[in-house]
Amino acid sequence: MAQTPKPPSERGIGAVAIRWHGSSLELLDQRLLPGEEHWITLEGAVGVAQGIRDMVVRGAPAIGISAAYGVALAARHAGGGDWKAEIKQSIRELAASRPTAVNLFWALQRMEQVFHQCHSLDEAAKRLAKEAVAIHEEDLAANVAMADHALEFMAPDKPMSVLTHCNTGALATGGYGTALGVIRRLNEEKLLREVFADETRPWLQGSRLTAWELSRDGIPVTLNADGAAAAILARGEVRWVIVGADRITANGDVANKIGTYGLAVLARHHKVGFMVVAPSSTVDMSLASGSDIPIEEREGMEVREIRGIPLAPEGVKVFNPVFDVTPASLIDAIVTEKGVVHNPNITGMRALFD
Repeated sequence: MAQTPKPPSERGIGAVAIRWHGSSLELLDQRLLPGEEHWITLEGAVGVAQGIRDMVVRGAPAIGISAAYGVALAARHAGGGDWKAEIKQSIRELAASRPTAVNLFWALQRMEQVFHQCHSLDEAAKRLAKEAVAIHEEDLAANVAMADHALEFMAPDKPMSVLTHCNTGALATGGYGTALGVIRRLNEEKLLREVFADETRPWLQGSRLTAWELSRDGIPVTLNADGAAAAILARGEVRWVIVGADRITANGDVANKIGTYGLAVLARHHKVGFMVVAPSSTVDMSLASGSDIPIEEREGMEVREIRGIPLAPEGVKVFNPVFDVTPASLIDAIVTEKGVVHNPNITGMRALFD
């Protein structure tokens, strides 16, 4: 059985990707990792929106946190004339930066609620900054709680191997991680044998970010091509596939990084557990099922090239969805800071989130 959980203060939060300085926001440019650790300083909401759009910052929780800080910056740098109109416009620009991750809209709605209670620009600047910091701190606490819930549900009695997809660690959140937070917790309790990390085409978040983050923190990781996942699961060493989410609907369907759906099919075939770990801000009970989720598609150049190096014939047609939808029927557990939905369906989701 797992040992008594450590308090958050005694746990390493992993790599830091977001730094708030009151008058500016620093984002670790995740496009350049692992080769270069470069920070971009942003002083306005327009820059934050562009950073989200260009994937300087990525991961649903980190996107929401960054957007919240973007609203705080909008208030700090508003002209003072029609300051309410300026901040409203900034919120619209931030909302348009990425369409799928519901955390973005959740964070903006929360900031907007505070904004509507403010009667002066000075009050707005102070209260919005305080709310953004709270969103950031609450995300870290939620990640730690999710890891605890997951280990209690899994009840591991000996070290295990797991497989993960994309990056769901401290880089993608306010710290510690969602799916990678569970893996981090397994390692803390000496219950982790090995992590297999899908490289995650086309942006290679698994090889550039997850492998970097795990190696940096001394967590045993083996990188594999996405297409090797079936062969790995067939060996019978992996007990759980653990992934994050960008949006979860009322029936338990999950939108996550492209390739997740295929992993769920493989896990079910090989009788391997499939766990989704995400904060409750990722749950969108207003959408009945995954068919209602808007799926972002990006430029074909992301598949045809890597950092300017051609990989395919110039101009060849490309299908480049960023996410796919995994049906609830293929998911063994959805873990949030509120608890675990086992074999998710509309009844279980409503019991926890309505």
